[in-house]
Amino acid sequence: MTRLRIATANVNGIRAAYRRGMDAWLASREVDILALQEVRAETDDLVALLGEGWDVVHDAASAKGRAGVAIASRHRTTAIHRVAIGADDFDSAGRWLEADYEVGGVAFTVVSAYVHSGEDGTPKQLDKYRLLDGMTERLTELGAGRAVVVGDLNVGHRTLDIKNWKGNVKRAGFLPEERAYFDRWLGAEDDPRYNAGAGLGWVDLGRRFAGEVPGPYTWWSWRGKSFDIDSGWRIDYQLASPTMASAATAYAVDRAPSYAERWSDHAPVVVDYSL
Repeated sequence: MTRLRIATANVNGIRAAYRRGMDAWLASREVDILALQEVRAETDDLVALLGEGWDVVHDAASAKGRAGVAIASRHRTTAIHRVAIGADDFDSAGRWLEADYEVGGVAFTVVSAYVHSGEDGTPKQLDKYRLLDGMTERLTELGAGRAVVVGDLNVGHRTLDIKNWKGNVKRAGFLPEERAYFDRWLGAEDDPRYNAGAGLGWVDLGRRFAGEVPGPYTWWSWRGKSFDIDSGWRIDYQLASPTMASAATAYAVDRAPSYAERWSDHAPVVVDYSL
């Protein structure tokens, strides 16, 4: 068996994250594949910051300095087969990047995804739904193989995923219409097969490993005391197809020890797989 460690992180700007200490975290974690969101930089910047030994694929947003997704791997990419998702007239640049790998003789797909934050009643929310529609179509196709879809999906699926869920039921990120997509992928909360074959069969590894407990949260506002009192949202995921989920052996949210040591407003989500 080969251990494969996949980490995902919304870096909130890769250059800013490195200035705040992301490099020390990465050096200590022995990550094999690193999925990034909100890169906000050029490919050359990303390659220079990561240093030697990484195979890097990157899809930037149409608007410079916005969004951007990347996957950096200690293993060579065998194929990049999708950087667009949704309807043909929908601009998904910088929000969905698929890459294929082969490790220990096992082939699999990794997706780095960055869903819009959205704003109810605005075009931003309509774009979010269009991306989620495209994701549903693609998850249907990917679910039969070995695949993981990781990243900042900007939706808290259940009340366990947001500390102050009662105050956010009408806010983008916890709208019933958004959460219904996750019901479709994972199963609804009241489905006996939730997260174990319901819906499209995908597995939320965070909930599988943590169990029925609040969090563990992955995002906290920079403002106020939300980080100090752990008033956060769990919006960063590693979703696995059934075959890949059966290979997951460990899950962790790398929450910074203190506010001063944060290098992003998100915490990395790290999962070990045995292939």
